[in-house]
Amino acid sequence: MATIVLKRTGQKMPLVGFGLWKVTKSTCADTVYDAIKAGYRLFDGAGDYGNEKEAGEGVRRAISDGIVKREDLFITSKLWNTFHAHDHVKTLAKMQLGLWGIDYFDLFLVHFPIALQYVDPSHRYPPEWFGDDGKVHLQNTPMSETWGAMEELADEGLAKNIGLSNCQGSLILDVLRYAKYEPQVLQTLGIAVTAYSSFGPQSYLELGMGKDSASLLEHNVVGSIASAHGKTPAQVLLRWATQRGIAVIPKSNDHGRLVANLQCDSFDLTDSEIASLSALNINYRLNDPVAMDPRMAIFA
Repeated sequence: MATIVLKRTGQKMPLVGFGLWKVTKSTCADTVYDAIKAGYRLFDGAGDYGNEKEAGEGVRRAISDGIVKREDLFITSKLWNTFHAHDHVKTLAKMQLGLWGIDYFDLFLVHFPIALQYVDPSHRYPPEWFGDDGKVHLQNTPMSETWGAMEELADEGLAKNIGLSNCQGSLILDVLRYAKYEPQVLQTLGIAVTAYSSFGPQSYLELGMGKDSASLLEHNVVGSIASAHGKTPAQVLLRWATQRGIAVIPKSNDHGRLVANLQCDSFDLTDSEIASLSALNINYRLNDPVAMDPRMAIFA
């Protein structure tokens, strides 16, 4: 399995993983178990996804059945925006580890560089973007405070690697100025990158985003390249990323597609094919916090 070596720890992160966003609770345990049986070793989760307990059940079953050992897996999770204060970071990381039923995360990310007012997990979990009044409530917690607490997770072995997500360049450079441990994931200046939404905007349509952008799975350029290689459009799109050293985390509740996605590095695209796919770029931003509240446009 192709991997990326993370700079500080030397740990190998699989280039192709399984994303857990929008994997339903009712099927999540079975989906994770089946994905492990199919050969997946990286699982990309988050507190905000609301299915960490179920994902952990799938992991425990696979370990119990002797399919893998814990050290064979690379499990990623993310800190949500309402828990950026120093004293909340460790508490929530431990809570999330408890939901997974594991002792450490291989990678723990700051989900967004946006601090929101604290919501007690006993009141609502996941807390999501909006308060009880349906509004976004920002909180004045600096990234330096949050990142320092993340570094403590690494020191205590609760997270082997730490990183950032949905973070723009100036904030990354700011973190690099004071970090004891540089972010391991979100590629720039030697930091590894993990792609999301590799197939286009489908997952965002129900959130009111991406309606002006067509599915890449149906694009004629992608389809033509797929036909030339005898591969699926999804495999072509994933290979466009992995061939350039970018990790991917597709998900599927369909077993056939789940297996096919994992095999996306079984062929190579030509330079001209990579150029043709790159030319499809329209600079379209998905998962933009400004859609939630225009005040957050400056953060991510």
